[in-house]
Amino acid sequence: MSSTWHILGAGSLGSLWACRLARAGKAVRLIVRDQQRLRGYQQAGGLTLIENEQPRHYAIPAETAPAHGPIHRLLVACKAYDAAPAIASVAPRLAEGAEVLLLQNGMGSQDEAAELVPHARCVFVSSTEGAFREGDWQVRFAGHGFNWLGDPRNPTIPAWFDDLHEAGIPAEWTVDILTRLWRKLALNCAINPLTVLYDCQNGGLLGHLDEVEALCAELAGLLRRCGQPEAAHGLNEEVQRVILATAANYSSMYQDVRAGRRTEVHYLLGHACRAAARHGLQLPQLEHLLQRLVENLRLRGLPCD
Repeated sequence: MSSTWHILGAGSLGSLWACRLARAGKAVRLIVRDQQRLRGYQQAGGLTLIENEQPRHYAIPAETAPAHGPIHRLLVACKAYDAAPAIASVAPRLAEGAEVLLLQNGMGSQDEAAELVPHARCVFVSSTEGAFREGDWQVRFAGHGFNWLGDPRNPTIPAWFDDLHEAGIPAEWTVDILTRLWRKLALNCAINPLTVLYDCQNGGLLGHLDEVEALCAELAGLLRRCGQPEAAHGLNEEVQRVILATAANYSSMYQDVRAGRRTEVHYLLGHACRAAARHGLQLPQLEHLLQRLVENLRLRGLPCD
């Protein structure tokens, strides 16, 4: 099996992974959206990673989805709403038994993507690392975090897992990846929408802690109903710790809205509300928050799904 890492989605986290793997001497190839993006990338000559104020350039090869050659290992690092279309674009190239790492926010997109490639092994990734693009093909490593990886259907650690440690990518294989994803979903639901509605940094929510606590109570009830009691444990306390620790930061959803980009509401708050409905749970705070957020997005002329 080929040892090449194909990276689909040269955004902030995809570029961060690509640069670190290349730096460690691993074979990496970027898959970019179309020929125009490929020409722009080739003109730039590769990716630039800025870490500790030091820029370093990596001349990583790139191609478009229809390029020839099988793909044995694929990191999908695009937005949640783009994951399924992105997978579909390269599905004919995925070899039998290929391994696909899904690095998306929220929940739901992982299953959508996995259904398109039943012949591949899909590994879910939950990341707390921070990075942002400073320009085309330039990414800044903004915050040290951690990555949890797991396969709900197969607990066996993949052979390539050591590549991550050798590349300096902090990672742990877990048999409880769904617990990690549910916990992060709840954290995002309790923080991100409110930062959009109150037009504030995360620390601005310290003035709305009653609302945060009410949301956490409903989210914890949902997690328990979904068979995730561990993800529910101490949720409100952790949400408040995150708010304090990231007080000067703007949430990813806030940044998307300010930039006029589509948000991942469908896979965050939307997913939580749909899960509640399936279980017959009435969560008035959460449902009202979704209504307020959807109306806010509509008034800004942004997609609501």
